[in-house]
Amino acid sequence: MPSELPEGDLVTLGGDLQPSTVITAYRCGIFPMEATQLPGVLAWWSPDPRGILPLDQLRVTRSMRQSAKRYEIRVDTCFERVIRACAEMPREDGWISEAFIAAYTKLHELGWAHSVEVFDRHGRLAGGLYGVRVDGLFAGESMFHRMRDASKVALMGLVDLMGRSGMPLLDVQWCTEHLASLGAVAIARQDYLARLADAVEPAAVNTGSPAPASHFL
Repeated sequence: MPSELPEGDLVTLGGDLQPSTVITAYRCGIFPMEATQLPGVLAWWSPDPRGILPLDQLRVTRSMRQSAKRYEIRVDTCFERVIRACAEMPREDGWISEAFIAAYTKLHELGWAHSVEVFDRHGRLAGGLYGVRVDGLFAGESMFHRMRDASKVALMGLVDLMGRSGMPLLDVQWCTEHLASLGAVAIARQDYLARLADAVEPAAVNTGSPAPASHFL
């Protein structure tokens, strides 16, 4: 998350992180993240412009391809380890609190949140990413690396999984310089919402507990 956010990106403050609340927000193009300017306050965001990574535009360098040969990609084998590793990464605007870890681990248990993990040849967790899948949308939340190119290899794995699963929309929230170097682009909010509508099915009647989304594998 960039350190200075345009005021128009903020939708509202407050609310909760119950699964039904969070999934409904993603369906509407909104996601939760604590506001660094208001510590402890839950904020809901809809960036304009919005960062997405077109699956056919991922920039895979020779270094990334070489690194991929040294790693093994797994899915959903250690979700909580991944989100905690993302929380531990040194960032200017760290926001993955225990409340977020608990909420997204619950979403994982329900089948909504997923992790892509990268292990080295000695079975050590080298990097990974996590996010939320709603039908054809994968909302990327955060990534981390402990070894060279490991988070980029996780992204390569995610793009491959999405392609094989017929998922068209990879949301990266804000198009940072790092993400742009990997192929992410910034599009207008209305364009994003139109793509989102094509990627997700109409929400079912809320019964208080969301039905789990399909697994990648």
